[in-house]
Amino acid sequence: MKYLAIDNKLFIKNRKKFTAKMAPNSLAVFNSNDIYPISADSTMPFEQHRDIFYLSGVDQEESVLVLFPDCPKEKHREILFLKETNEHIAIWEGEKLTKERAFETSGIKTVYWLQDMDKVLFEIMTQCDTVYINTNEHYRSNVETETREDRFTKWIKERYPAHRVAKSNPILQRLRSVKEDIEIDLIQKACNITEKGFRRVLDFVKPNVWEYEIEAEFMHEFLRNRSKGFAYTPIIASGNNANVLHYIENNQQCKAGDLILFDTAAEYANYSSDLSRTIPVSGTYSERQKAVYNAVLRVKNEATNMLTPGTLWEEYHIEVGKLMTSELLGLNLIDKADVQKEDPEWPAYKKYFMHGTSHHMGLDTHDYGILTEPMQANMVFTVEPGIYIPNEGFGIRLEDDVVIQESGAPINLMKNIPIEIEEIEDIMNA
Repeated sequence: MKYLAIDNKLFIKNRKKFTAKMAPNSLAVFNSNDIYPISADSTMPFEQHRDIFYLSGVDQEESVLVLFPDCPKEKHREILFLKETNEHIAIWEGEKLTKERAFETSGIKTVYWLQDMDKVLFEIMTQCDTVYINTNEHYRSNVETETREDRFTKWIKERYPAHRVAKSNPILQRLRSVKEDIEIDLIQKACNITEKGFRRVLDFVKPNVWEYEIEAEFMHEFLRNRSKGFAYTPIIASGNNANVLHYIENNQQCKAGDLILFDTAAEYANYSSDLSRTIPVSGTYSERQKAVYNAVLRVKNEATNMLTPGTLWEEYHIEVGKLMTSELLGLNLIDKADVQKEDPEWPAYKKYFMHGTSHHMGLDTHDYGILTEPMQANMVFTVEPGIYIPNEGFGIRLEDDVVIQESGAPINLMKNIPIEIEEIEDIMNA
């Protein structure tokens, strides 16, 4: 791994929080992700399943975590099963976790090789009543591929049909949404790497540069700072491309006078950051661009202050909609008649700001969190309003990542990343 070792106290604490929510005499199993094939002998880069990482820190394929807090045998209350490493694997693929290194990483003492899993699992399944399976129930999930976790769920239900089945996901949704201090430090590290990439790009952008050249500048800076790269597919959208919300082609030339909307950010140690900025190709904004930009910035700043414990996500978005409506009226993009006759299900402001303002962030860019439950301290949210005007050939989105506090305004993890018009222009014209 490129990232520095994470204190295993994080994973020990995460497991304690999870097992405290389990039913009596129950067992939970978590699988790593598959390595997905492309064709021939090519594969996609491995990405660890965030749940097994959250609970163990193990970041390699063919790994399984079993938690059985009420097991009669103390050594089987926490078990890791790993792909056996040997000299041949070390030569061809690089060294995998040894049992000793797995303990250092996770704090789990009992480590078996995968070939022992059936035997050990049979023993402990005879001692438990309920098995927790790990299904993907994120509100944005839309996955057709059968995962390793899916295959395991099918197998264990067929093999042990008399056991009760429970779900890990509701527990994880709540636990993962509230960050430990170590996690916030890791997200801050990702944000700091993102800052370095953005500052590099401010010095690089000029008329006629290509969007993919900018993407390469970000990637260069991310990799040299121990990141694997982008936390999500980068958006580098110049001119009218910014009005395509998920524009990812990044293959157009940036023209003088246009704006470039970036939605690009680094990961670090599997933790995401999530940044949006909009900059002028020529180094200065037009008066109209400034007016729209500052409207978005005002909405972002006011929305940020609403992120406090007890806030409900749905009500928050209604209030942000009111802020945006006021700004769009001031920009003459909508008028009072538009507001008076608006459909409550699709208010007038949605013509120019059609996406949500905030989402949970952490191990996933759109992280776990139950949106119907009140916000809590140490949740991390994005704040990302935008105004998109195809008729005028530009769109503006501004986004930071913030940590909710026990009281007062949240802490902005991206406070050092330039966002004010004057600072951006000064850097680009230095």
